[in-house]
Amino acid sequence: MFKRLAGVLVTGVLLGGVAQAEELSIVAGSIGKDIEELRLQLDAFEKASGHKVKIVTMPASATDQFGQYRLWLSAGNKDIDVYRTDVVWAPQLAASFVDLSDAMKDVVGQHSPSVIASQTVNGKLVAMPMFSDAPALYYRKDLLEKYGKPVPTTWTELAATAKEIQDAERAAGQPQLNGYVFQGAAYEGTTCAGLELIASNGGGDIVSPQGDITVNNPKAAEALSMAHGWVGTIAPKGVLGYQEEDARGVWQTGNAVFMRNWPYAYPLGNGADSPIKGKFEVAPLPAGAGGKSAACLGGWNLAVSKYSTHQQAAIELVRYLVSAEAQKQRALLNVRLPSIPALYQDPDIVAQQPLVARWKDVFENATPRPSAPTKTRYNEVSQQFWTTVNRTLAGQGDAASNLDALDKQLRRLKRNDW
Repeated sequence: MFKRLAGVLVTGVLLGGVAQAEELSIVAGSIGKDIEELRLQLDAFEKASGHKVKIVTMPASATDQFGQYRLWLSAGNKDIDVYRTDVVWAPQLAASFVDLSDAMKDVVGQHSPSVIASQTVNGKLVAMPMFSDAPALYYRKDLLEKYGKPVPTTWTELAATAKEIQDAERAAGQPQLNGYVFQGAAYEGTTCAGLELIASNGGGDIVSPQGDITVNNPKAAEALSMAHGWVGTIAPKGVLGYQEEDARGVWQTGNAVFMRNWPYAYPLGNGADSPIKGKFEVAPLPAGAGGKSAACLGGWNLAVSKYSTHQQAAIELVRYLVSAEAQKQRALLNVRLPSIPALYQDPDIVAQQPLVARWKDVFENATPRPSAPTKTRYNEVSQQFWTTVNRTLAGQGDAASNLDALDKQLRRLKRNDW
């Protein structure tokens, strides 16, 4: 049975000609309007299918979420039916999820092949993409216009412009203004930000697609040394503890010239109660000495637990949430980047959320984290890397020495199985 509600196609599970109502649970993070957005779509699904869906709220940190998932799955937890997963988790959690290959064979071709490949482990489709992600440089267009500055296209230009505007505005009576805020805490988000800096500087990708450890090189050290120089000058010292929402909190109160963050922050910054509504725009992240911009591939996917006792209904829920209709709704509401390429030309999205259409090339050329080559060891590799980045930003050892130590740690991990 198919029902269309609020422009979204929903499928119900039929047993004996009558839809059997089941109670499902889905986990979701708590960044921005994640929960409100999901609840809106779940309400539509419930009305159309007869099922009930409970949201199990998770912490904002993806690192904390991953730790909780592993605990639940290793214990064979039957209480969670659908997991919302980061794009890099598939190799590590594949054994605990249902193979969706057959259930999604009629729709999988709509989605970006590279994203589907990232969610396929040894021929098993572990999860389906809910939305994709790639970060942006947010900038205060009013302040750049005030000081006659162009949007920076290199990290060197960003640092110089941030310092000039920050100093001038502080002297004019804005002592809380910072030049640049980003994610520098010891967690997964700093793996993304650190990888972008290194890759844009020509310093490689931590671990190559072939599994070679590449992070210990002068260009990578140069990139991290540059970022260390920002802390306490154009960025507050507190950036060493910033995750996405910490950076957005400073930015949205009007206390930063530039910010690195994901597209979710765009509609929030333009909300009716936002002090910076209409005062900012976004651009690709700056290039380093390597001459290119690097944006880390992000995105969230949906997987069905093999321990669920409601697998068929859970699969129907996943089909709904990854559908073109649901992805279009999320793009219109909260600038979620679709994993379905055709939606980037959708007239409604182009008209109402032009940022989505502009971000197609950024998304398609985004830099992947090394989850595929490091397989089940990715989380340990990432933890070692983000710790190195955080320590270097904090001045706990110089970049070259810290990367040399990281290289030795990664080689030990590789010998132990990847």
